[in-house]
Amino acid sequence: MTKNQMKTTKHESIKEAAELKANKAAESITKIPTWKHLLKFSFPTIISMLIMSTFGIVDGIFVSRLIDPMALAAVSVVFPFLAFALAIGFMLGVGGNAMIAKKIGEGKEQEGRQNFSLITLVAVIVASVAMLVGLLFPDLILNILGVDDFVRDMALDYLRPLLWFMPTTILGVVFQQFLITAGKAHYGAITALLGGIISALLNFVFIYLLDMGMQGAALASSIGYTLPAIVGLGFFTFIRSGKLYFVMPKLDFRALGKSCVNGASEMVTMLATSITAVLMNNILLDLGGAEAQAAAGIMFAGLGIFSALFVGYSSGVAPIISYNFGKGDTDNLKKAFSNSLRLVGILSTLAMGLAFIFTDLLISIYDVPVGMPMYDMARTGFRILAAGFILNGFNSFASMFFTALNNGVVSAILSLFRKSSFSLHS
Repeated sequence: MTKNQMKTTKHESIKEAAELKANKAAESITKIPTWKHLLKFSFPTIISMLIMSTFGIVDGIFVSRLIDPMALAAVSVVFPFLAFALAIGFMLGVGGNAMIAKKIGEGKEQEGRQNFSLITLVAVIVASVAMLVGLLFPDLILNILGVDDFVRDMALDYLRPLLWFMPTTILGVVFQQFLITAGKAHYGAITALLGGIISALLNFVFIYLLDMGMQGAALASSIGYTLPAIVGLGFFTFIRSGKLYFVMPKLDFRALGKSCVNGASEMVTMLATSITAVLMNNILLDLGGAEAQAAAGIMFAGLGIFSALFVGYSSGVAPIISYNFGKGDTDNLKKAFSNSLRLVGILSTLAMGLAFIFTDLLISIYDVPVGMPMYDMARTGFRILAAGFILNGFNSFASMFFTALNNGVVSAILSLFRKSSFSLHS
């Protein structure tokens, strides 16, 4: 065998090994959806969502302990704007992911890649426009969010770095979803974990060592959100042996519209949460001032952790549902649905119990003294929210299930009624 033939043989072996590995990862969405498989498949996404939900909590802990407990009010009032940005990412990521997983199940892999590349490009454009609007009109945004003069400067310092990093934040959310279909959900979990660690370390460096205040907190979180975007960009650009990677995008308004409709429920959910938070912050500003807003920040930080558990599971199993729907395998669809209902019931009950048990621990992390009005408000409010966890999990799964079936209209209606009901009770 000549030297050139040996090189050719080695190259082909490497290529075949890469293809085998990629196919093995992709086959995970084709397996029978038993309890064990659903948990195993969704576990990395649950971890990713849980870690990403702690970014704002880490900011709150550091600003409360190293700046002032009242600085929590600034984090709380800016949160709805960040939720708006994340809503865009979830709409394109979850909605597009459901559509593309279905196309892969139908054997339309190249079309799925073109749609994926287009969705990514649109996400960058939309995020850039939102960033520019925020940078041009920051005072108007803060007035809408319900900021008083006491925390205005802190809120502005916290908002600006978040705006500069908005494109990478949204892109990271989009890639987290598509890594699931690519069979690399664990990449998302690992990058989210690393991002969380980096965010915590940078909070200490920026706030404590460099005395950067609220700007340091926002900058630390923004860098943490950026890591999934960098990893996703590198993976989908250079790893071309799997079923999903970047190609030249083809302008397809129908596919883009389908993605937006599919993901409408996720956007409605997050936008409704954002609007509810804005209304609540404005009401709390009149009732209890910045102290009440800070207490609400603690409440919703805890709510975000447990909601991430439900959303992580639901979005984690969505590609399995979409794939089998595209393939026409009704038996596996029924198994995925029934087994998921049982698992969601267990997770919801567990979440409610843990929320009641660890309420005081959650508040103590923020270094809020017992007996302080902020402590009492946060404790009472969070336990009221925790009572609803038993239904929250089923609502999240039901909405995501219809998204996975590419029926975004029904999914959006479910999300709208769920959040509207919550808003009325609030």
